[in-house]
Amino acid sequence: MVEEAHGAYGKIDVLVNNAGCNVRKRAVDVTWEDWNLVLETNLRGPFFLSQAAARKMIPRRYGRIINVGSVTSVFGYSGLAPYGASRGGVKQLTMSLADDWGSYGITVNCLAPGWFKTAQSAALYENKAWVDYICDRIPLKRPGEPRDLDGAVVFLASDASEYVTGQTLLVDGGISTGATKALPEEFEGRRG
Repeated sequence: MVEEAHGAYGKIDVLVNNAGCNVRKRAVDVTWEDWNLVLETNLRGPFFLSQAAARKMIPRRYGRIINVGSVTSVFGYSGLAPYGASRGGVKQLTMSLADDWGSYGITVNCLAPGWFKTAQSAALYENKAWVDYICDRIPLKRPGEPRDLDGAVVFLASDASEYVTGQTLLVDGGISTGATKALPEEFEGRRG
């Protein structure tokens, strides 16, 4: 893929590692095959694609690599052990590659979406009780939509982020704040 893109355009400026899969099971039910599928797709793939792209970026001393992680890059959730491990690995991989390739003008960052309705999570969104539960935990009170990632991707791919590397940018509607509900109105102004 990298050779084909480089052949067509003569250079590679940006790589977005966006492949992902998940197997939703209790940790005690995860099989060796489940684990390997998720880790191969979500962690091994981004490493080797980044490596191949970096080989083209290093001689030009320029590149932007965006690894798509997840809010599970920084938080654990029941039923997502392999997924969380892979996405946590993406965060750590991002920092290591940023350190490795920064001197070549290559930035490597992790975009970490929160709860978005995707093909991978569509079944969850069929359950109204789950949607209500998750929306209650998100300060912006809704799941993410693809357009919510646009600005972050453009920023990380552009020269506006030339001094940003090794970072994880959470685009999660605020769920990572840890708050579960807003304070009742009668308590507003009484903090501290």
